[in-house]
Amino acid sequence: MSFSATGLLGASLLYLLLLFGIAWGSEQSTLLRRWVRHPLVYTLSLGVYAGIWAIYGAVGLAAESGYGFLAYYLGISGAFLLAPVLLNPILRIGRAYQLTSLADLFAYRYRSQWAGTLVTLCSAAAIMSLLSMQIQAVSVSASQLAPDTSPKVIAVMFGLMVVLFTILFGSRRNQSSENHEGLVLAIAFDSLVKLAALLALGATILFSVFGGNAGLEQWLAQQPANETNMATAVNDGSWRALLLMSFAAALVLPHMYHMTFSENPSPRALAKASWGLPLYLLLIGLPVPLIVWGGQALSVDTPAAFFSIGVARALDQPALTLLVYTAGLSAASGLMIVSTLALAGMVLNHVVLPLRTPRDQTDIYRWLQWVKRFLIALILFFALLFHELIGRQLDLAILGAISLTGTLQLLPGALGVLYWPEGNRRGVIAGLITGLAIWLVTLVLPFSYTLDLLNGLDLPVLPSRDNWYLFTFASLSANVAVFVLVSVLSPASTEETRAAQACSLGALSRPRRRELLAGSSNEFIQQLAAPLGVSVARREIERALNQLKLPAVEFRPYQLRRLRDQVEVNLSGLMGPSVARDIVKRHLGFKPLTRGTTGQDIRYVERALGDYQSQLTGLAGELDNLRRHYRQTLQNLPIPACSVGEDGEILMWNHAMETLTDIPADEVVGAKLLALPGHWQTLLDDFNRGDDLHRYKHRLDLQGRPHWLNLHKAALSGPDHPEGGSIILVEDQTETRLLEDELIHSERLASVGRLAAGVAHEIGNPVTGISSLAQNLKLETDDQDILETADQIQQQTRRVSAILQSLMNFARTGNHAQANRYELVSLRRCVQESINLLSLSDKGMGIEYHNDCPEDLAILGDEQRLVQVFVNLLANARDASPEGGIIRISGNRDGYSAIIEVIDEGSGIPADQLDHVFEPFYTTKGPNSGTGLGLSLVYSIIEEHYGNVQVESPANRETGRGTCVRLRLPAYEPDTDSRNLSPNQRS
Repeated sequence: MSFSATGLLGASLLYLLLLFGIAWGSEQSTLLRRWVRHPLVYTLSLGVYAGIWAIYGAVGLAAESGYGFLAYYLGISGAFLLAPVLLNPILRIGRAYQLTSLADLFAYRYRSQWAGTLVTLCSAAAIMSLLSMQIQAVSVSASQLAPDTSPKVIAVMFGLMVVLFTILFGSRRNQSSENHEGLVLAIAFDSLVKLAALLALGATILFSVFGGNAGLEQWLAQQPANETNMATAVNDGSWRALLLMSFAAALVLPHMYHMTFSENPSPRALAKASWGLPLYLLLIGLPVPLIVWGGQALSVDTPAAFFSIGVARALDQPALTLLVYTAGLSAASGLMIVSTLALAGMVLNHVVLPLRTPRDQTDIYRWLQWVKRFLIALILFFALLFHELIGRQLDLAILGAISLTGTLQLLPGALGVLYWPEGNRRGVIAGLITGLAIWLVTLVLPFSYTLDLLNGLDLPVLPSRDNWYLFTFASLSANVAVFVLVSVLSPASTEETRAAQACSLGALSRPRRRELLAGSSNEFIQQLAAPLGVSVARREIERALNQLKLPAVEFRPYQLRRLRDQVEVNLSGLMGPSVARDIVKRHLGFKPLTRGTTGQDIRYVERALGDYQSQLTGLAGELDNLRRHYRQTLQNLPIPACSVGEDGEILMWNHAMETLTDIPADEVVGAKLLALPGHWQTLLDDFNRGDDLHRYKHRLDLQGRPHWLNLHKAALSGPDHPEGGSIILVEDQTETRLLEDELIHSERLASVGRLAAGVAHEIGNPVTGISSLAQNLKLETDDQDILETADQIQQQTRRVSAILQSLMNFARTGNHAQANRYELVSLRRCVQESINLLSLSDKGMGIEYHNDCPEDLAILGDEQRLVQVFVNLLANARDASPEGGIIRISGNRDGYSAIIEVIDEGSGIPADQLDHVFEPFYTTKGPNSGTGLGLSLVYSIIEEHYGNVQVESPANRETGRGTCVRLRLPAYEPDTDSRNLSPNQRS
């Protein structure tokens, strides 16, 4: 039974079109996209590991080595079963720093572009053999089904189709950091096709060839040599080497790293795959012995590696034969697509970009896309060339062994990323070069037409199909020994140490708190415009801001450091960690250190410990509990407190501080004190910079009311805290100050009351007597002069009584109003009411009052007492104004203060009297025109409202006339003060 070449090629093309349709559909359909993120799809996509080995290679090895073929599945199954300590840490690191390949991981951990480049070259050299294995399997199987077709033509046509579909699958997006959802679903479908084909073939062999389990057992009983071979070949040394190489494959094979970590949808999916993939490999390995036994029972004339095709043809079942061929095509194309895609990304990031950074490109994303497409085609061209020159001369098992042995050299460095922080770039590069040199000399060259040359050298041990594993262990041992020796003898750099801390299990990186040259996210765009271009720089900054959920314009130092790290992470996924680190280091640098060391980034450590809390156990868990206890103690401290770094950066802002300042901690922690609102900035920054450790009774107007604060400062420097800094405590003494004022005022009022009572008693009676004598004098004479004198005596006694009454009124009206009696007062309304009261008098009828106070200018106070203030001020202005004069009352807001000015057009107040106008009983008016208590009363009431009064004369410098009385009161703040008012007051 045979197929036509045209039909076979058409079937191959249709199947690849089906894969592309699945990939394309997943990007267009919401339902398919939801399937992609399902753990089952992710687990099936990891079946790409099997590749052509599942269809052909495992069968050939089983026929030769018995159950030793299981080593290829058992090793990687063990790696996934150890996912919590092996794969999960790599996933965490890769997600955190956008490390999309093993070369990225090496370059980041060992802080060396050379390490990443060497890993890329090693992977490229080793993967050629694996790609040649896929090409050979497809071309040989196709030539068996269509004998008239040349294997070379099939290999070229297959390579061209893979190039096309790899470009369509993997280069459709501009940013390599994004997942290829369509590719994942297509590879998952590929894994299902492989499994279905092998299970169908195995079932057909079991029932068609052996007639069921009984027939198989009977046949095995008649063939004891085969059963013995399957059982005893497990002890072969190559089995152990294959087990180790397949274990390492989970980390070091480019396509496995890509599917396991770069395409991982979530840690939950990896947890499911840790047992799902071993189950899948168990199912795909079950039919292998049946296929071997079926080929032997049917005496199939094909090589043992192609028993799958041979048995299907021998059974004369075209549909099954085509299904098995399609499964092989699917396995080979899936592995080649993913491998080429992953390798192209590694070559781009670690070979092309270090040599040529696209600084002059207007669209870097498109440039990277086309370069990657070119690299995909170039890699597959070299794979075809390798196959034509070397690969087609070797069988599948040898090709697989060469490839896996080469990538095995990456295992020591990969494990050092997690488990050996002391390893450094010199050690890993030296070990890798040593291992690769031995691999090249002992495995690659002997199987590449040089075996005859080696035979002529009369070496004691020559590599062969039977002892290749000895050279595998030798190269790996030399690699590890050199890695360890060089790392121990050479010191690691500071950058390597920090990277090791970030990568090691249970370790926490401790970044330093340094100030960037850029002061805002907009400056980030300007500085990155040089290497990336303005549009790309803006896009990357906006992308990083969105990922961190930061505002469009960010200026806080801590958030800027986070933004810098996120930009480096994103560029790492786009260009590789070394190029990204170089760009960020050169264009987003730090300011020079002003002293020897910098403080730790406490905010970063807090965030990291919070994320890591559930994983801390034992002593580490207890220490974290202690840390959180003291942290919570500081946060819940009833006294407002904040800690400040040596550079003025706010490190802690507790709940009481939030309540006092009405500033959330998330807005200020990580910012400088200079970024606080004006009054808090002036207070805290000035106090932090000053030498005083205490500041008492500092007045600060907040929310329309004055507050009195005590500030205390303590240094944090010492043996346990060399970074420096200080902690500031703020005591709100407002209530205490109000109580003290109440007490002092009450005592003053009591004294004034006693004085007034004494004056009334001691002076009132004599004055009454004098008044009575004057009245009697008027009754006893008709002399006009004596009567005028008696009237003057009575007038003076009435004035003395008025003075006494004013003094009593002053004592009573000077009573301190309770703060909780204050309500929202419109200053314009108070002024207007005062004008209306003065208008009731016939005095000063020709005076005009202009009320220019804004409607929205308001304070918290006692409206009646404020009316009394304006009545006194306007009465004074009226008495000083000429006939027809104008009195202007204006108001405006200056920051947190309301300013009201009363300006008249009178003769003004002499300069030598300005300092005395607020003294009781002092007046500038003429005799019988005032008691001198008006401005004193004004001063008292304004002081009760936490304001001040200023008098300027003359008000008009040009004319030298007029007086300006300026009142400054705490202004009402609608956004904050409304919470302090009762519902009635709000209305």
